[in-house]
Amino acid sequence: NDKLYCGIAKDVDKRFSEHLEGVGAKYTRANKPKEIVYRREFETKSEALREELRIKSLSRKEKLGLIAGL
Repeated sequence: NDKLYCGIAKDVDKRFSEHLEGVGAKYTRANKPKEIVYRREFETKSEALREELRIKSLSRKEKLGLIAGL
């Protein structure tokens, strides 16, 4: 599928593996992720949560632009 998923984690690679194994979010149990296409690091969890909320509010077109680096 071509769906986009956004989430936060201290260890992105570990979290990605958990999603592949069906551990965690109900969404990713039903929609297995294929690859990580965008990631950023933040100093605090609060900053990461703010950015997650901002990204989730974007349109699909805007998210694809973010991934493409536009």
